Amino acid sequence: MTGDSGMPAKNQRRIRSLETGGAILEAMAAARGPVKLRDLAEAVSVAPAQLHPYLVSLRAIRLVEQTEAGLYRLGPFALELGLSRLREQDAYNEAIARVGQLAEETRMMVALSVWGLHGVTIVHVKEGPSQIHANVRVGGGFMMTATATGRLFAAFYPNAKTEAAIERECRESAGAPGLSIDMVRYRSQVEEVRRRGFETTVDAPVPGVSAAAAPVFDYSGTMQLGVTVMGPTPLIDLRQDGPIISALLRFTEGLSRDLGYGAQSSDPAQ
Repeated sequence: MTGDSGMPAKNQRRIRSLETGGAILEAMAAARGPVKLRDLAEAVSVAPAQLHPYLVSLRAIRLVEQTEAGLYRLGPFALELGLSRLREQDAYNEAIARVGQLAEETRMMVALSVWGLHGVTIVHVKEGPSQIHANVRVGGGFMMTATATGRLFAAFYPNAKTEAAIERECRESAGAPGLSIDMVRYRSQVEEVRRRGFETTVDAPVPGVSAAAAPVFDYSGTMQLGVTVMGPTPLIDLRQDGPIISALLRFTEGLSRDLGYGAQSSDPAQ
């Protein structure tokens, strides 16, 4: 039985040995490789002699295996469980469930975007108390070259998908007064986005509206979503160590982590 929040109900009987087994598995996952019995015992604050029976049982159900050198690592059933969990994850649904908290914390509008048939497409908008005069709606899009979200996708989404949209915008802006795109500068901006992990715009492309955008990755290192926080320029603090950027990165990094994204993922923009 669980409560409405999905957390275990209070005052239920708990199996301490199972919780100890979970702590052992968590410590092995954190080790990111085979670990000695002594080091594992220290990590979970259990004497090696007490830890050994747990490892015997975990090996019997293939959650743990032992190398030829006598070290311990996660076993094949642990991998099967992890993959099963990842297959059930849905970046969109997870983001929808959490985005209200980000809008409330920042007191700004938050938009979720994915890559669609015609480029960056807005799939969800959460209004904030700070109203903005911009046409941000579900089904709309963000320009690749003029918006924080567009440059975010240019930096982190596969180039094979984004290049055609960038080239199309370049063609459409060619010769238009004040709209032509300096591609050398644009490529430099995209590289900077890739380096720092987020992008911002001030008073562009809509005067009086500024924004910050950051990516959400899945377990394969593929960008699944762009998360954009927008608000009136006088009210939105876009300093890198300011509250808006900090809240945005906590949101995207936390969601990416829950979707299985890790440091071992390769560069998704290749």
